[in-house]
Amino acid sequence: MEKKDFEAWLDNISVTFLSLTDSQKNETLDHLISLSGAVQLRHLSNNLEILLKRDFLKLLPLELSFYLLKWLDPQTLLTCCLVSKQWNKVISACTEVWQTACKNLGWQIDDSVQDPLHWKKVYLKAILRMKQLKDHEAFETSSLIGHSARVYALYYKDGLLCTGSDDLSAKLWDVSTGQCIYGIQTHTCATVKFDEQKLVTGSFDNTVACWEWSSGAKTQHFRGHTGAVFSVDYNDELDILVSGSADFTVKVWALSTGTCLNTLTGHTEWVTKVVLQKCKVKSLMHSPGDYILLSADKYEIKIWPIGREINCRCLRTLSVSEDRSISLQPRLHFDGKYIVCSSALGLYQWDFASYDILRVIKTPDFSNMSLLGFGEIFALLFDNRYLYIMDLRTEKLISRWPLPEYRKSKRGSSFLAGEMSWLNGLNGQNDMGLVFATSMPDHSIHLVLWKEHG
Repeated sequence: MEKKDFEAWLDNISVTFLSLTDSQKNETLDHLISLSGAVQLRHLSNNLEILLKRDFLKLLPLELSFYLLKWLDPQTLLTCCLVSKQWNKVISACTEVWQTACKNLGWQIDDSVQDPLHWKKVYLKAILRMKQLKDHEAFETSSLIGHSARVYALYYKDGLLCTGSDDLSAKLWDVSTGQCIYGIQTHTCATVKFDEQKLVTGSFDNTVACWEWSSGAKTQHFRGHTGAVFSVDYNDELDILVSGSADFTVKVWALSTGTCLNTLTGHTEWVTKVVLQKCKVKSLMHSPGDYILLSADKYEIKIWPIGREINCRCLRTLSVSEDRSISLQPRLHFDGKYIVCSSALGLYQWDFASYDILRVIKTPDFSNMSLLGFGEIFALLFDNRYLYIMDLRTEKLISRWPLPEYRKSKRGSSFLAGEMSWLNGLNGQNDMGLVFATSMPDHSIHLVLWKEHG
């Protein structure tokens, strides 16, 4: 048949074919296939594969592709990345999908990062770390050895751990290397706090002392308590030091001179924790930027306004039980917005602007758990056997790590959390260094550290 005649015949057949019903079209195709030879069937097979397997992700506008991908879970997306190089390129560049996946894992998101391929890599790193946590494989342990008597006091800051002991010494350790940087002779230490130049110690001899790291010299001695000093905090800008004691009082001192400025009374138990912190919220009683002192005993948390004024009155007393039947755990968290403390009833969170209880978090066996750290995403807890990580969004324990038979303390200074920024969300950089430290019966210090990323 001539080409011209063939084209006319094909046009005529096409018009007729389009006018048929679906059933008639199928019957026509079946008949044509039955008349076809091997060459025609091979041609049909090759073209059907192309027609039936069209790459919709490649053909769609990028915005529509991203819209469709948002409906898939991350694990499915990772599988889709294996389809082709083009699919991998499109899926990897879908920033919103991977950012959402990271947020769901408790990861911090830095919106300033513009690289579209960055967030898939972050997610892969995040999913690995979260799997390690779930499988209880995210940490490792080590020990610091150097004291010859009981270690009562621990304080951690910027990769350095300070320990105070019954052997009348305090030591400063580099956690990453396990090396002792400074060792100075002190009194018996019940609590310690330090910065680059000085060490402040509270003692079982009822005094507070300030020491110079470089020389080991005592630069200031604070006398006035009639019971052991269990907790200290200070602020160089205010030139104020505060101390909590077994004599049921909190004392406010001039840091530079050692003069007692005020004695705060009202506690009826040992004051085991004092925290000096800037307020970050406004209320009728305080404004952002005001310095606030929190002091805690076995049953109550008292809130005091602290500034350059010497005298102050207690703003509020918080408790979890009116009849004092429930004890607070020795740890206390205050970030300027929220107050958090654990008890046998659970984990209590107060709003600092209103002093209202925002929530009480309970677990099946919270009676033995103590709070170590509290953030926006995670909380760090422990009991006699394990270190726990809780996802605060679900209030579920997502990981645990076994602990040895550490030295028990009713005051809470012989154990502490290390790095804390990851509690507001992991970011691939803050999950490193010290997680937890506690003193041991053999006078060593047991460390729990983040394991390096695989």
